[in-house]
Order: sequence, then structure tokens, then C-alpha cells
Amino acid sequence: MNADLKLYQSNGSPNSRRVRIFLAEKGITVTQVPIDLGAREQFADAYAAINPRRVVPTLVLEDGTAIGEVPAIMRYLDEAFPETPLLGSTSIEKALIQMWERRMELEGFAPVMETVRNRAAGLKDRAIAGPHGYAQIPALVDRGMARVRDFYADLEARLGEQPFVAGSAFSAADITAFVTIDFATNALQFGIPDTDVAILRWYEALTTRESFSA
Repeated sequence: MNADLKLYQSNGSPNSRRVRIFLAEKGITVTQVPIDLGAREQFADAYAAINPRRVVPTLVLEDGTAIGEVPAIMRYLDEAFPETPLLGSTSIEKALIQMWERRMELEGFAPVMETVRNRAAGLKDRAIAGPHGYAQIPALVDRGMARVRDFYADLEARLGEQPFVAGSAFSAADITAFVTIDFATNALQFGIPDTDVAILRWYEALTTRESFSA
């Protein structure tokens, strides 16, 4: 289905990818507006007027309403386009999926981001995304890598019990976990350990979904 929406995003942004996959899974086509992070377009006045946090992605509705933050964008899309729900249909499904998606973000995605931003030379004074500049803290790199290792261990245990992150069905929690793993693999050279057979089974199954090429 086509929607009169604009998604300001970057192909190099893991957060943008989470939304692109979400859209593809739901079969929603929107206008994508590229933001060149390398050229620092996110800090331009034009984009800051859309998203004062100066981060991507941002979803802009037909009436001009701008929605930032991936969980908020996902919620809007799932409620505005209820076909193929990815955040649950019943109250308990919604609660459990939100719980697991939140865990994937806090225990996986956030540690990878923290490690990358405190290690990359090009982010020397940009250790935290957003409008303010913060110096890197080298000690957070070692802690971040430890957190990533724990994320893999915890995810392996979970997927050893359930076929998908939030239970028996694919959901937004799987999108966040999958993008986190690709993020860690590409940015930290930290791929799935060979011993994590449950994660490998799940990951290989998701790569067959057309949406994950979005």
C-alpha cells in the first residue's frame, strides 16, 4: 500500500534500517528522503526544523506532524496501518512484544551504539547522538564489548526456548535484534559466535525474508 508519508533516513543508519524493514514487512511504501550523515546534513537548519534532536529517522505525516524515535514511529505505523501487526494484536501480545523489543534495544542495540560512538575516531566529540557534543570515554568501550557479549549469551538462551524473540511469532523485537547483530558485525567486527546455534538458526531464517534487504 502507498502512504502519503515521508521518511527522512540514511542507508548507513541502523535505526533507519529498523524502520525500513518494519515498513517492508507491513507492505507500506513511503517517500524516502535521504539524509547524508557523512556530510552532517542532520545538523543543517532545514533538518533541525523537522527533528530538533538532529538524528534519523524521522517520519513526517501528511499534516506535517514529525515523529522521531524508532519505537514511536513503529507504534504509529502499526496503529495507522493495522494489517500485518508487528507490535501485537491483543493486550498481552502488545505488552510482551514491547517488553522484548525494549530489551533488544537497551541490552543489545544501545551497547553496540555506545561502543561504536566511544571508539570511532570520527566521533571524537560526538560520543552521544543528538544536538549536543560529548567527549568520548575510552573505558566505555571495554564495558560496551562486555555488554554485547552478554547480549549474545542472553539472546542465545531466549532463542533456545522460543522460535522468535517475543515468542512464537515474528515481531518488531526480531527486527531490532537482527539489526543489532548486523550493526555489531559491521561496526565492531563482532559476529554471531559459532557456538550460538539458536541465534544462527533464527538469523538464517530471517535473511530469507524479503523485507530484510530494505
